[in-house]
Amino acid sequence: MADSAAPAKPDPDVIPFVGDITKFLETEAPADVRKAIAKAGKKDVLSKTYPYDREMAGSDYNDHMARLQVELVKMLHDLRTTGKRLVVVFEGRDAAGKGGAIERLRENLNPRSAYIIALAKPTEREAGQWYFQRYIDNLPAKGEIALFDRSWYNRGVVEKVFGFCQEDQRKLFFRQLPDFERMVVDEGIVLVKLWLDVGRAEQLRRFLDREKDPLKQWKLSWIDVEGLKKWDAYSEAINETLKKTHTKHAPWAVIRADDKARARLAAIQTVLNAVDYRHKDKHAIGKIDGKICGGPGILDG
Repeated sequence: MADSAAPAKPDPDVIPFVGDITKFLETEAPADVRKAIAKAGKKDVLSKTYPYDREMAGSDYNDHMARLQVELVKMLHDLRTTGKRLVVVFEGRDAAGKGGAIERLRENLNPRSAYIIALAKPTEREAGQWYFQRYIDNLPAKGEIALFDRSWYNRGVVEKVFGFCQEDQRKLFFRQLPDFERMVVDEGIVLVKLWLDVGRAEQLRRFLDREKDPLKQWKLSWIDVEGLKKWDAYSEAINETLKKTHTKHAPWAVIRADDKARARLAAIQTVLNAVDYRHKDKHAIGKIDGKICGGPGILDG
């Protein structure tokens, strides 16, 4: 039998943007970011302001996550029985771990009742509609959970940073949004808004990991590559958006996600705490880590 061949080197002509992340690291990344990545161990947290130096122990994470999974199943069963509806908005910086948090939340739930909404670029017709219209079309029916992997907040951040919307469109968005979310809540839908944030060095390290992994290279996009160069513009748009849209009826839960394990636990705990359901076990859910999860004030920069 012939020896197994070594994995083929990725071809950027076949897989776009492979190599662009490394190029950014070597030629454009700030010196402190390059230094932090170069000296860090695999389990080290890179952000100097993050409250923990190391990632959470796997055994502690697995034990707590197992308890949370049981609570999620109980929650969905109650939603199905009572007809309650739940919307969870997952927003955050690129590579902050939104996808992983969503998968951990829904992995043991019936996909017919708990589904992911990840809308593509608006079609020409959708672009001519009321901005919120295509999101309304994906709100849940009775007994359902809609998990938005990015949402109407694209207008607040990404579209601003890349110039995909006019300033008057964005002003209108901020003016209409509180009333839009109030209508969602008044309709009886439980609305949970999660913002996952990540430090600059950790974001770049995760992009480098994607670039090296043939199974994850598909996640790289032009927005990711160009977004690395726009850190400060993102920070400005994020802070403005959170400040203007953190309301009493639809508050943000901001999660510092430099440690994916801690972030996933905090995200699921936030969702479970937001929903009243039968046989809720508050001890199993546990207390949310206030060092990494809170209002917009906990945002790092």
